[in-house]
Amino acid sequence: MTEKQFNKAFNAFVLVGMAVVTVLVTAVKFRSAEEGQWLLVISALGALAGVLSTVLSANGRILTFLFGFIDVSIYGAMCLAGARYGNAALHLLYFLPMQLVGFFQWKKRGADRDDEVKARRLDSRQRRLFSALFLLGLLISYFVLEAMDKTEAAGVVKWLVLMDAFSMMCNLLGQYLLSTAYMEQWFFWIGVNVASVAMWVLTLRQDPSSAYAVIYIVKYSFYFINSLNGLRIWLRLSRPGQN
Repeated sequence: MTEKQFNKAFNAFVLVGMAVVTVLVTAVKFRSAEEGQWLLVISALGALAGVLSTVLSANGRILTFLFGFIDVSIYGAMCLAGARYGNAALHLLYFLPMQLVGFFQWKKRGADRDDEVKARRLDSRQRRLFSALFLLGLLISYFVLEAMDKTEAAGVVKWLVLMDAFSMMCNLLGQYLLSTAYMEQWFFWIGVNVASVAMWVLTLRQDPSSAYAVIYIVKYSFYFINSLNGLRIWLRLSRPGQN
């Protein structure tokens, strides 16, 4: 099997798998939920747009920003509904405008409907800088979000708040690196997906009536699989002499 054939098969698996699971979960939860059915439907539509956006992103296609705009709009609203204020602010105040930034940046780097973006890699100094920014941002955002959190949680660390802060910082740096076409974005996306699954699992455990949380657990599980493939593809796209 050639790489092109593998990518087509993998993309079909992620897209079809996500669509089937999302429809099934939505149908089951819709029938059993006493309220919030409209949140389920909207969440499902956003999840489908999001997985299409991530598949396009993994393959270096500029249409990722069109479906990303739809996804982050809906997800930001759902985070507000679930009291995940860090992710809500991140998506509505940062991700939305960054979709436009990314679109024009990728256009400058040769991406269009048919051609892949010309990817690049951070140098050693830039990697140290982004690592320091991540650790500093994680520390600051945790204490800010912890001060805003009104839930009762045992222990020194509030794990739901920590996952929210971790996901927020990975999203923040990952989106910047995505919009500027750097390969290292995928390390942050892997972190986003792991943290987001944990965050929504904890949300569901604390409030079993949050039926829409199940959709996001499924969504970020598929995202995690796709992010591993995205890292593989972008390692090739950003290889010296590739573009």
